[in-house]
Amino acid sequence: MASDVVNLQGLGRFVRLLRLHQPTGIAFLLLPCWWSLSLIVEPSAAVVTFALFGAGAVIMRSAGCLINDLVDRRLDRDVDRTRLRPLATGEVSVPEAGLILLLLLIMGLVILLQFNHVTIALGIAALALVVIYPWAKRVTGWPQVVLGLTFNMGALMAWSAVRGSLGFPAVALYVGGILWTLAYDTIYACQDKADDPNVGIQSSALRLGIHVRPAVAAFYGGAFALWTTAGLCAGGGWMPLLGLMSLSAAFAGHTLWTWDPDDPARCARAFRRSALVGALVLAALMTSRAWT
Repeated sequence: MASDVVNLQGLGRFVRLLRLHQPTGIAFLLLPCWWSLSLIVEPSAAVVTFALFGAGAVIMRSAGCLINDLVDRRLDRDVDRTRLRPLATGEVSVPEAGLILLLLLIMGLVILLQFNHVTIALGIAALALVVIYPWAKRVTGWPQVVLGLTFNMGALMAWSAVRGSLGFPAVALYVGGILWTLAYDTIYACQDKADDPNVGIQSSALRLGIHVRPAVAAFYGGAFALWTTAGLCAGGGWMPLLGLMSLSAAFAGHTLWTWDPDDPARCARAFRRSALVGALVLAALMTSRAWT
């Protein structure tokens, strides 16, 4: 029994390393994929296609966290929110993390190779952005833009996986997703406003300063306009689309109304609620498609 406890504790460090105990990040990566699929996938292929992108999102989110933590492991020790991450504390060694990363990338490649050449090219571009992101935090006040370009690539990949090319609705979903990422990750970055300048990390939260609340509201407004446009251009039913998008927008508005940029706990809560906004958008798009 004692050995089982030890094994579970040892496994726990890898769960934390891969952020499997924090599924919100998986949702942020997965939802853009499912937005696109909800507009175009045929019912006969729905389960397999949704599952492939689901598995890919889990794997690549973990790989992205590993790459980020390998680059930031020394800085993380000086930031209150990240100082207990396994690479920062030494619970997991760099060689161990490197081996796990290699295995994740191999699994991700196996899934990616199930798709066409356009989707494979987009997947490679997404991986390049994953590598760039940790360094972007050091050289630009807008690393959230790079994160948005990365996390929402699934909207393009899912569309191309089914159609073999890109379409305007996919691009609208992608750009809307980038604005959504700017909103939720600016909220997230507000947790670290006190620590980031001391370790040389930049963020949109610091860049926007006292204008952070109206800016995040504007990001959300642009996102909803683009998501709605995507649904309409894909031929979905306009009544359920507008109705459910309005519900999602109201939920986002309430989230921002109760958010305090200077309270880390409320920032964490608003960040998690942002994933629910994306889930409501998915429900709107799926219902719109089913209505036709």
